[in-house]
Amino acid sequence: MKIEKLDLPDTAIEFLKSQGYEKLYPPQADSVKSGLLDGKSILVSAPTASGKTLIAMLAMINYLSKNNGKVIYLSPLRALAAEKFLEFKKLEKVALGKKVKVSISTGDYENIEKNLENSNVLILTNEKMDSIIRHGAEWVEEIGLVIADEVHLIGDENRGPTLEMVLTQLKLLETNPQIVGLSATITNSDEIADWLNCKLVKNDWRPVPLSEGVCDAGEITMNDGKVFSVERSVCGTPIDLGVQSVKEGGQSLIFAETRNRSKSLATKAADAISQILEKKDLEELEKTSKKILSENEHTELIKTLAFLVKKGVAFHHAGLNQNCRQTIETEFRKGTIKLLSSTPTLAAGVNLPARRVVISSINRYNAKVGANRPISILEYKQLCGRAGRPQYDDYGEAIIVGNGNTEDLIDYYINGEPEPIISKITDDKSLRTHILSVVVTHPGIKKDEILEFFLQTLGGLQSRKPTIKFAIDISLRFLSSEYLLIKKGERYAATEFGKKTSMLYIDPLTATYFRDAIENVSQDRKHTFGFLHLISNCEEFFPKFSLRKKDYESASLLIENNSSELLEQISEYDCSRSLLALHAWITESSELSLSDNFGVESGDMHRMAETANWLSYCLREISKHVERADLLEELGNLRKRIVYGIREELLELVRIKGIGRIRARILYKHRIKNLDDLAKIPVNKLAEIDKIGSTLADNIKSELRKVR
Repeated sequence: MKIEKLDLPDTAIEFLKSQGYEKLYPPQADSVKSGLLDGKSILVSAPTASGKTLIAMLAMINYLSKNNGKVIYLSPLRALAAEKFLEFKKLEKVALGKKVKVSISTGDYENIEKNLENSNVLILTNEKMDSIIRHGAEWVEEIGLVIADEVHLIGDENRGPTLEMVLTQLKLLETNPQIVGLSATITNSDEIADWLNCKLVKNDWRPVPLSEGVCDAGEITMNDGKVFSVERSVCGTPIDLGVQSVKEGGQSLIFAETRNRSKSLATKAADAISQILEKKDLEELEKTSKKILSENEHTELIKTLAFLVKKGVAFHHAGLNQNCRQTIETEFRKGTIKLLSSTPTLAAGVNLPARRVVISSINRYNAKVGANRPISILEYKQLCGRAGRPQYDDYGEAIIVGNGNTEDLIDYYINGEPEPIISKITDDKSLRTHILSVVVTHPGIKKDEILEFFLQTLGGLQSRKPTIKFAIDISLRFLSSEYLLIKKGERYAATEFGKKTSMLYIDPLTATYFRDAIENVSQDRKHTFGFLHLISNCEEFFPKFSLRKKDYESASLLIENNSSELLEQISEYDCSRSLLALHAWITESSELSLSDNFGVESGDMHRMAETANWLSYCLREISKHVERADLLEELGNLRKRIVYGIREELLELVRIKGIGRIRARILYKHRIKNLDDLAKIPVNKLAEIDKIGSTLADNIKSELRKVR
C-alpha cells in the first residue's frame, strides 16, 4: 500500500513523503484496512520497530484534517514522550485546514498548564493525563482521538493501574473518542481489544527479520536449527558474542542484570573493541570522552565511563545522569560506540537497536522476594525487540547466554508465549488511590456506581464481581475512617482533605502518614532533619537504598547531631542510605563525595531530589490544610534547598537566575551573602569572580533588577 493512495489531504501526503515514507509496512497497511482513517478504534499488537509511530501519525493527520477536537498521545515514560514530541511537532508545518499546535506535559501533577487548553495535539505521560482528569479540566470533553503507546504496560504493577484508569475514563467520554492502542505482541491482545472496544490488528512482521538462540560453552544454537560457534576468550561468553558481532560490522547491546555487571561487562570488552576501531572513530570517541569529563564531576563512575567511551564501548544505567545517558545514546545511534552494556530499563525506554542483542543472564534481582528470579517471557521478548537496526542490518539476532540448559531456554523463552496481561487495579494501593479520584471527580456517587465503574476496567473484566465488591468495601472503609471520604445516606463525597490528597497525586496512605506526623509536630524549633526522614520514609519516595554495614555509624552520628530536629525518636535502623544522601545533598556535598561516601551516583541523586521536591511540596500543602502555618516557611525553604542542594544561608542568592549551588557558594565566600551585597558590587568586580565572567555578570545584574 503506497502512501500516495491513502485518503489524506495532498499536503499531508507531501509531508509524509518528505519524511521518507513511500509505502506502508504490513502492520500499517492492516491498520488502514481495519478503519484507522475512518475513525475506527483499533489495537495494534506488533513487534518493536514495526512502524507503530507512523500509525499514530496517520491517525493524527486524518483526525486533524476532519475534526476540531483534541488529540492525546499517552506515553509511559518522560523520555519516550520527549522523543515523540519532537517527531509530532513536525505536524505544525503541515497545512490541514487549521493551525496545528503540539504541546508536551510530563511532570508537575498539581498544575495544569494553560498552553494545553490552546493546543490540539498533546503528548502526555499516563500520570499527567490522570492528573488532568482529576482536576476536572473542561477541555477533556473535547478529546476525539486517544493514542495509547505501550498498552501492554497495563500489566505493570507500578504504572499499569494509572494507564488502566485513564483508558477507562477516556473510553467512557460522551465524545466517544477514537482509540488507537499500540502494544507489543501479547497473548491476550484480543481480550484487551474487547475491553477497549477496539478492532484487533495483530501482525508479527518486523522490518528486520529476527533470529533467536542460546549460546552455551561457545556453541550457539539458533531457533531456525543453525548451529555455529563463537571464538572464546577470558572475557566470558557475553563479551565474546558482542565482539563477534562488531567484527562482522554490527553493533552489540548486552543486557546485564545489575548496574555493576553492566559496568564490568563494558570494561571487559574495551580492549577487544578498541582494536577493531578505525582512526576516524577513535578521534570522534576521544572528543566524546572529553565532553563527558568536562560536563561532570570526576566520580569513579564518570572516569570509568569516559575511559571506556574512548575505546568504543559504554555502559548505561539509572545511576548515570541524564546528560551522560543522552550522550551515550547519541553516540550509539551514530555508530561510534560499538558495544553497549545496559540494565534492562533501556529496553522499556528509548529506541536503541543493535544488530545483536545478548541477554547475559535471564535472572533479575526481585526486591519483593529479596532474591534473583527468572525474567518473564514478555520481558525477554521486549529485550529481543532491540535486535536489528532498520536501514543498517539485514537481520537481527537475540542470544541468551545459557548454562547447560539450552533446550529448556529455547522451549521456555524462544518458543514460549508471552504471559497474558493481568490488571493490577484491584491491588490495595491502586484501589484506594483510584477510588478516591473517582469520588473526587463524581461527588455524590453511590457505592453501586463505584462498583459499576470498576467493572468497566480491565480488572473488572478479569475478576469476579464479588471479589471486586469486597476489595472496594475495604478501600471505602479505610478512606472513610481516615476522613478522606464522608458518606451521606448512600452517597459518597470527598472531604477537603480527600480532595487535596487526590490533587496532590499521592497515595492516601502517605497523605494520612504526613497529616498525622504534622499534627503532632512541636512548635518553636526547627524540624528539617525530621521532615527529611518523613519524606524519605514514605512509600512514594524513590530510589530508596538500604544502609550498608559501614553506613550504620554515619546514620547514628547524623541522628545524634540532629536529634533536636526529629519529629519522633528514631534509631539508625529506621534510616535509609537515601536519607543520608539527601541530608548530605542539602548540606552541599559534591557528587564526588556522594558517590564515594554513600555509593549514590548523580542519576540517583537527581531522581531523589526530584521526588523529595514533590513530596516536600505535598507536606507543605497538607500543613496548610491542618492549619500549621508555623511550618510553612521552613518547608518552603527545605523545598528550595532540596532543588538546589544548598545550605540555608544561600537561599537568597539562588533566587537569581544563573546562580546555582556552586556559584552561590563562591559568591558567599567573596562576602556576597544576599541580594543587597549583590546590588552593591560593581559589575566589573562581579565579572572577575571565578565561574562568573562578564556575560553572566551582566545577566545577574539584569535578573537582580527584576527580582528586587
